[in-house]
Amino acid sequence: MTRIALDPFVRDLDGESAALRAAGPLAEVELPGGVHVYAVTHHAEARALLTDSRVVKDINVWNAWRRGEIPMDWPLMGLANPGRSMLTVDGADHRRLRTLVAQALTVRRVERLREGIEALTNASLEKLAAHPAGEPVDLKAEFAYPLPMNVISELMGVDAADHPRLKELFEKFFSTQTPPEEFVQLMADLDTLFRRIIEDKRANPGDDLTSALIAASENGDHLTDEEILNTLQLIIAAGHETTISLIVNAVKALQTHPEQRKKVLDGEIGWDGVIEETLRWNTPTSHVLIRFATEDIEVGDKILPKGEALIVSFAALGRDERQHGPTAGEFDATRTPNRHIAFGHGPHVCPGAALSRLEAGIALPALYEKFPELELAVPASELRNKPIVTQNDLYELPVKLGCPFGHGE
Repeated sequence: MTRIALDPFVRDLDGESAALRAAGPLAEVELPGGVHVYAVTHHAEARALLTDSRVVKDINVWNAWRRGEIPMDWPLMGLANPGRSMLTVDGADHRRLRTLVAQALTVRRVERLREGIEALTNASLEKLAAHPAGEPVDLKAEFAYPLPMNVISELMGVDAADHPRLKELFEKFFSTQTPPEEFVQLMADLDTLFRRIIEDKRANPGDDLTSALIAASENGDHLTDEEILNTLQLIIAAGHETTISLIVNAVKALQTHPEQRKKVLDGEIGWDGVIEETLRWNTPTSHVLIRFATEDIEVGDKILPKGEALIVSFAALGRDERQHGPTAGEFDATRTPNRHIAFGHGPHVCPGAALSRLEAGIALPALYEKFPELELAVPASELRNKPIVTQNDLYELPVKLGCPFGHGE
């Protein structure tokens, strides 16, 4: 089996994903830092593995880990072994840790956040409208980032004053370019920040999920301080990064497909179609780390060996022609059916999927209603991915907004 080295600079995610699909359904992969794993790259096989009880989250199953071959300063250690939370356990322990989060993020409860999300969106759009006409603006920094960070922070009870520090730390956390000598200190800094947030909530509980997790631990649900901390970190990280990329990638897709953009703005294509096709075609999460095989598992005509690590290559399987037909490589917001698994599948499916969809479903139509003349300020070929193996994340999205609706002559 040919081993494919993932580019730590993510210079050509589409090309890399095509190579993974061609090598699939199970490809041998080299992650940054020289760590060897397997990747599932086809849709059907991914669905099967994500519900297979022989594939677990316990890092102690990993042969390379048990042999001491994975250094603690490996740049992806925070993703491979982020501590005990609903992300890293299975079975009854997973259900126990996930229950409180799932209760907070039901579709009904998420819908109650709509009014606040609309207010945050409108405030961001008014700031954009004050931007000097004709000058490029980074839509990611000025619009796509503030909304999900504010929403998830409100949900978790994190003060806005912590946002700059969180942004700084998470950028280093996800980057493949964080020097190993800085990684251990980075993890310590994240630990310190989240412990302080938790202690603040112990002293001043509120109507937020962090306070609920603390209260549950004190009422006999047996959440440890480590589990509370890791759950808080997980939800903050996943709860804003995915939605940022979803909004950015949707705008990029529409601006590079003007015929479909016109139909969307004319009401011929719904925004739900844009969001679901963006999730499939240019998924916010490129690869998810990491699961482990408790025994040899057949994957198509290949074998995932016992004790080996598995990543799920969502960027590859989102364009799998076996699932989405011969046009899988094309962006088509009218695609029906569109049965992707961009938010995962099985027990560990993302509990924040409904929230991310709601945020994008409010932000995108409001953006284009306010700025129907929006256009990219640079050719799409000049947009660059950040050096993040797990996230399909651009450095920036420079646009020219055009005249705000209602402000023209």
